[in-house]
Amino acid sequence: MIGQEFQLISLLGMILAFLIAVIFHETAHGYVADRLGDPTARISGRLTLDPRAHIDPFGTLLLPLLLLLIRAPFIFGWAKPVPFDPYNLRDPRKGMLLIAVAGVVTNFVIAILATILFHLTVNFLPASFATLAFSVILQKIILINVLLAVFNLIPIPPLDGSKVLMSILPENLAQDIRSVEPYGIFLLLLLIIVPAGPYPSLLMGILSVSITFILNILKVPFGF
Repeated sequence: MIGQEFQLISLLGMILAFLIAVIFHETAHGYVADRLGDPTARISGRLTLDPRAHIDPFGTLLLPLLLLLIRAPFIFGWAKPVPFDPYNLRDPRKGMLLIAVAGVVTNFVIAILATILFHLTVNFLPASFATLAFSVILQKIILINVLLAVFNLIPIPPLDGSKVLMSILPENLAQDIRSVEPYGIFLLLLLIIVPAGPYPSLLMGILSVSITFILNILKVPFGF
C-alpha cells in the first residue's frame, strides 16, 4: 500500500512540477517583455499564473501524457509561447535576448530554491511519511525545472536557445536561423525519435547527460 501511495505522490508531484515549470517560464517571458516596452503579453492576458492561459494542446497535454503512458524516465513539454512584438522593444536585439533567457533563468531559480528546501527537509525535519512525500515532490520540482531549462536552451526554433542565438549573431546568420522556424517542430520530433547509442533518442541523451551533471552539482539524488 505504501508503495502505491508513493507512486501516486510521485505522479502527482510530476504533474504539479510540470505545470509550475511551464507556467512560470512563460509568464517570465511576458513580464520581461512588458518591462522592456512591449505590452503584447499583458494585452493578450498572458501575465497570469492561470494554467488555462498557457496550455498548448500538444506541448502541455498530449506529449507529457504520451511520455507518462510509455513510462518515460521523465516528462517534458512546453506551454503556448507568449506573444511579443520586437518593434515595441526599446532595443529589439537586446530585448529579445533578455526575454529569451527570462524563462530559463526562472526555471533555474525555482530549481535552486527547491533544492535548498529539499536539503533543509531531508536534513532537519524528522523522518515521517509526510517528510518523505514532501521531499519527493521537491525532487520532481527540481528535476522538471532543470529539464525545461535545458530543453529550452537547445538552439532549434521556436525554443529559447534559437532566440538567444538570433539576438547575438550577425543579422545574416540570425536570418538563417529564423528561416528554419517553420520546420522547428519537425526537427524536435527527429530528436525525439532518432536513437543515439545507449539512449532511446538523441534528445533523451542530451537531456540525460545535462540533467545528471546539474543534479550532481545540486547534490540532489536521482531517485525520480
